[in-house]
Amino acid sequence: MKNNIISLTLLLVLSCNSQDKRPLVGKTEYQQKLNASYKDASTSPLKKKDLKNFKGLDFFPVDSSFMVTATLIRTENAPTFQMATSTDRKPLYKEYGVLKFNLKGKDLELTIYQSQDDLRDEKYKNYLFLPFTDNTSGNESYGGGRYMDVMTTDIKDNNTILLNFNNTYNPYCAYNDRYSCPLVPRKNHLDIEVKAGVQVFEKH
Repeated sequence: MKNNIISLTLLLVLSCNSQDKRPLVGKTEYQQKLNASYKDASTSPLKKKDLKNFKGLDFFPVDSSFMVTATLIRTENAPTFQMATSTDRKPLYKEYGVLKFNLKGKDLELTIYQSQDDLRDEKYKNYLFLPFTDNTSGNESYGGGRYMDVMTTDIKDNNTILLNFNNTYNPYCAYNDRYSCPLVPRKNHLDIEVKAGVQVFEKH
């Protein structure tokens, strides 16, 4: 009987501990990681009052039709330029190339950029920056547009790359105006509703 009581106590303790470690919120690994970073006060862009009530970001339903193969046309001898931001900050970028793809039956293109500051950072030197707006911007998604990270290492030998619009995110400015965020160039507007990725954030 004593052993049974000890076993039952251990089960209750283990059960309580497992409940404390709640599973990460999100339908995909990408969503879970993004939610985890926003929930962590050391990495979150959220204001304190929003962080206190944070349960997870809102996403459009995951939709495989928003995963498309794009052809990259590299921009040769692209000049360095100062990209406009939501503040006076002017980070240095270069056009890396133009991505051409078909989405929902429409032929579209986006210009992709390379941060010149990131080139000096071992952690981010392979990152490319893909900002865009679409016909959900300002309604179901953030008015300032969304971003997608693309890796140079994911570009195939035939200059094609998979774009997954389910893995898009908002600029930090969507959550907190103390951040400085690159503005989406006008030419990177997609005349289509991209109902994939993160949705507009409801501030408290």
